[in-house]
Amino acid sequence: MKKINDLENLAKKYRRDLFEKLLIIKQGHPGSIFSMIEIVVALYHGGFVNYDSKKNIFFDKVLISKGHATATLYPILRDFGILPKKEWDNWGHKESLLRVFGNNSIPGIDVTSGSLGHCIGVGAGMAISFKRSKQNKKVFVIISEGELYEGSMWETAMFASHNNLNNLITIVDRNYLCVTDFTEDLIKLEPLEEKWISFGWNVKRIDGHSYEEIFSTLNSIRSRRSCKPLVIIADTAKGEGIESLSDLPLWHGQAPVKEDEIR
Repeated sequence: MKKINDLENLAKKYRRDLFEKLLIIKQGHPGSIFSMIEIVVALYHGGFVNYDSKKNIFFDKVLISKGHATATLYPILRDFGILPKKEWDNWGHKESLLRVFGNNSIPGIDVTSGSLGHCIGVGAGMAISFKRSKQNKKVFVIISEGELYEGSMWETAMFASHNNLNNLITIVDRNYLCVTDFTEDLIKLEPLEEKWISFGWNVKRIDGHSYEEIFSTLNSIRSRRSCKPLVIIADTAKGEGIESLSDLPLWHGQAPVKEDEIR
């Protein structure tokens, strides 16, 4: 497991790597990508996703339900050697497997996602399959808060609670913004903790950019005895890391194109 200072530097590197790629391909979702970088860096480089270095595979699953931000995983999978470096290098220049939206033809991406609200159902299916086959595997599903407007989310929440899927960990990237506006100005989502508790889940709320809080919460998973599924509500800032992109709906689905914006 890397030290927190190393992870902070790694997050900065990944933001730059991804920002430069978005400039090349002239599209993408920088706000949604940057809001979840600390979370995925902690999961993978913090050792919370079970990894077999000899076979070069991850046993646990990480599903990015907010499919427009799946690219967040590309440089991480590249560094682990799961994703061939040539695919990363070619992206934006030559033929490559990589896309703005992830799909399961890409090494290390286990589900094609992007239809809001459906990926947590896929994760619940994997989790119940692992339990029934007695496989000690976890499923992490990272969702956007905009998906909480979908009925399928809450249907799955009931299903997971009913089946005691304590190997299912849902992380809400709570950056308070959807494609058009702030969530609390559209249809209020709060109080989120009470809603998830009422559906039979354990709930943790953290600062999604604080490695101390992320690590503390993920470490607790290893020793917990509860049979309930867990949701981690991670308060984040859309576009975190670049002040001019941060907390602005404009940068949900476009990359900077003007020279002054790029600088």
